[in-house]
Amino acid sequence: MTEENKINGLAWFVAGLGVGALVGILYAPKSGRETREDLVNGAREGTEYLRARTRQAAEQMGDLVDKSKEQVSEYVERGREVVDRGRAQWEEFVERGKSLVSEQTGRVTAAVDAGRQAYKAPVIPDEPTEL
Repeated sequence: MTEENKINGLAWFVAGLGVGALVGILYAPKSGRETREDLVNGAREGTEYLRARTRQAAEQMGDLVDKSKEQVSEYVERGREVVDRGRAQWEEFVERGKSLVSEQTGRVTAAVDAGRQAYKAPVIPDEPTEL
């Protein structure tokens, strides 16, 4: 559809709306005053309806926010528990590692001391060796 056809179609639509509104006013079963009162009452009812729905939506959003806060708090607490457990396990592994290193250090020190003593001790041959 070209741009000109769109504009033409829109113009005819607006013209039809105007004609329809004019015919509706001319053949209205109520007087102008009654029609205006009905329109004002309808607008008031619509406004009250929107206010009530807005209050309702605000209350629902408040409830959702409260539930979300509770869930986030619960997840944070669970996360803290997991971190605490992990930290405790880590500390246990570190202590095990320290004791293992200490134990191995003791063994290596004992082996080095034994090697030094063996080096310093005089060697007495049991039998003379031939050259």
